Amino acid sequence: MSPARSGGAGRGRSAGRPAARTAAPRGAAPRRGAPAKAAKAASAKVAKGAKPLSPAARKAVEAKLERQRQRSDAGRARSEAKARRGGRPSPAAAGITPPRPARDRSLGGEQVEGRQAVRELLLAGTRKVRELWVATDLEDAGVVSDIADLAADQRVPIVEVNRKRLDAAARSEAPQGVLAMAAPLPEAELDDLCRQVRGKPAPFLVAVDGVTDPGNLGALLRSAEGAGVTGIILPKHRAVHVTPTVAKAAAGAIEHLPMAVVSGLPAALARCRQHKLWVVGLDDASDRSLFELDDLGREPVVLVLGAEGPGLSRLVRERCDLVVSIPMLGRLSSLNVSAAAALACYEVARQRRRP
Repeated sequence: MSPARSGGAGRGRSAGRPAARTAAPRGAAPRRGAPAKAAKAASAKVAKGAKPLSPAARKAVEAKLERQRQRSDAGRARSEAKARRGGRPSPAAAGITPPRPARDRSLGGEQVEGRQAVRELLLAGTRKVRELWVATDLEDAGVVSDIADLAADQRVPIVEVNRKRLDAAARSEAPQGVLAMAAPLPEAELDDLCRQVRGKPAPFLVAVDGVTDPGNLGALLRSAEGAGVTGIILPKHRAVHVTPTVAKAAAGAIEHLPMAVVSGLPAALARCRQHKLWVVGLDDASDRSLFELDDLGREPVVLVLGAEGPGLSRLVRERCDLVVSIPMLGRLSSLNVSAAAALACYEVARQRRRP
């Protein structure tokens, strides 16, 4: 049936079908409500009028498609062969879309300030140091000379800047004229920290609950590393992570302590118990003394330390196998969390060193 003419609005109707609308002038915007079939018809008309490919062009297109198909088949075959070697079906064979690779997680620690912290960063050699800033008016002290020699051995660029510029870039109160930019600290997995390895000391972990002061966390990490703690558990929320102030206060301990960040501390402690670790909380309200741990300190253990004042949260306290306190013999009712951590960690270390 022939289409209607473009003249009258009501002309050309046949068998109840509406006549085609008048074509819009060139360059005018299309009228709203135009049928979607018009666009398809136009595309089909263009396609019908398109110039067919020459034999040579068609052959080139077919060859390209064949190469793409072969690469796809080869990749699928390699994936399935690798999965068979591992004893599991490949995601493609199982009809599962493989997830995107996860981004590397980080605790922070990209900026390290303070002489001892920077020196330990270079000595540990576990992270790449991108650049070292040294104040121009810095005296050539013993630690500074060590830092310069270590940086030169590792081919770390040393930039001398004036004190005002270095202090402006620093994020701690007293960078001591030394500042390093390094790769971020890697994050450990909780299950790896809890795993007991034959021939190595039993896991000795410290979990912090609500510690938000960077100076306290840094001092806590320094004491924990000195007492032989094998790992740290940090909650993702309501806790400070590794800032330049933490790194400076820790004096290099962050380079040697594996740290895991968990979304919820109560669930993480439950996971530790599944790994057969004793969960010991430290809280002022407990009637049992820290110095009554005895042989429990020789077992796989995780010490849980709460912030000064609030102490342990209710859910964290419920996940503890045992809650102890530090006896206070004076007029004060509690210790700073970093001081309490030092006492608790060294008490466990003392028990472990007993014959």
